[in-house]
Amino acid sequence: MQQSSPDVRRPEAARPGGLPADLPARAIETTPERPWPVRLLSAKIADYVSKMSALWVEGQVVQLNRRPGAGVAFLTLRDADTDMSLPVSMPAQVLAAAETPLAEGAHVVVHARPTFWTKRGTLQLNADAVRAVGVGELLARIEHLKRVLAAEGVFDAERKVPLPFLPRVVGLVCGRESKAEHDVVVNARARWPQVEFVIREVAVQGVGAVPQVSRAIADLDADPRVDVIVVARGGGSVEDLLPFSNESLVRAAAACRTPLVSAIGHETDTPLLDLVADYRASTPTDAAKRIVPDVAEERARVTQARDRIRSAVTHRVAREAAGLEQLRSRPVLARPATMVEVREAEVHRLRDHARRSLDHALSGAVTSTRALAAQVRALSPAATLERGYAVVQTSDGAVVRDATSVAAKDTLRVRVARGELMATVLAIAPGRPRPATAPAGTDGDASAP
Repeated sequence: MQQSSPDVRRPEAARPGGLPADLPARAIETTPERPWPVRLLSAKIADYVSKMSALWVEGQVVQLNRRPGAGVAFLTLRDADTDMSLPVSMPAQVLAAAETPLAEGAHVVVHARPTFWTKRGTLQLNADAVRAVGVGELLARIEHLKRVLAAEGVFDAERKVPLPFLPRVVGLVCGRESKAEHDVVVNARARWPQVEFVIREVAVQGVGAVPQVSRAIADLDADPRVDVIVVARGGGSVEDLLPFSNESLVRAAAACRTPLVSAIGHETDTPLLDLVADYRASTPTDAAKRIVPDVAEERARVTQARDRIRSAVTHRVAREAAGLEQLRSRPVLARPATMVEVREAEVHRLRDHARRSLDHALSGAVTSTRALAAQVRALSPAATLERGYAVVQTSDGAVVRDATSVAAKDTLRVRVARGELMATVLAIAPGRPRPATAPAGTDGDASAP
């Protein structure tokens, strides 16, 4: 398919408004040498916007201008989460026919068609119907947001951090010259006079509340001096407290690393900021009591603790002294030598008993030994020799038991009780018959004369 050269253009008639006929037809075709005039761009935008269909738009009324007798009313519709806004015009009777009278700060939905004003270069909404968002619908939206954030874990207890016992500097986000600021500062300094505050006065209701409070929390969180942040506001209607249930504000509080205290409204008010904060105070005064300790109360606790310690020590010393006195009153401590004397007497008794036992044993052993010695002596050959008997031996040491075992002139050794004799056999006498019984130990002995 053949394409035409970019330099070849179709001849066009002169454009309305005296515009040159050779201007680019599309915005993408513009160049520094062939730009669109502002009036052409405005006309293009107006033409594009005019093709949009009417739609329902939700926002918050920032400014409301309705002059008596005028046929047209004007208001500014602002996004609830940002600073973006659009002007809105509508017939005065449409505004007057609204079911709920509108005021600045009200949440509304309008049915309008976008219109671009070429001379001013602004976008405007031309409304033909307006309806206030009721409290019930707002609460239903808050409840839905609550479920969504809870499912994400934004309200989990694990995310919460404990508040410091004694913060050096407290960051306070509150309204300008508000009663909440007075309650927090005065009550906190009454409890702990040395506490310091870094105060951010912002809008706490209306169109600027969400961005201003979010920015103040972020600024205080970035300040290294601040140990705890308090967001405080007095009571108000449900509509007044809506900014503290705004999703962007709640997420800004969830991203805060510094411990955060929410003190919004009264006891019965529960905006979503209470759920994401590390501590929820029922009132600004309650927040002041929670962020700093009471110096008088702490001194009383110190005094009470010191008294308890003193009482405990005194009681312990008295108890130990009584115990020592009781021990000292016992006989073993009253007369310590008693235990040694008893043991000494026991040792002496055992020693005497052992001595007597040993003496008795020795005496018995001596008697037995003597008896045995007498028996040994009685049975000993030496005792026989003492009675006059002798032992006759040949020269080779053999005992002579028979006279016929020697011959004449044999040398014999005769052993008596005390000494030995050498004898020579002269002759052998005829033998005599042996007696029926012979004394023990005398076999072969030669009797002495």
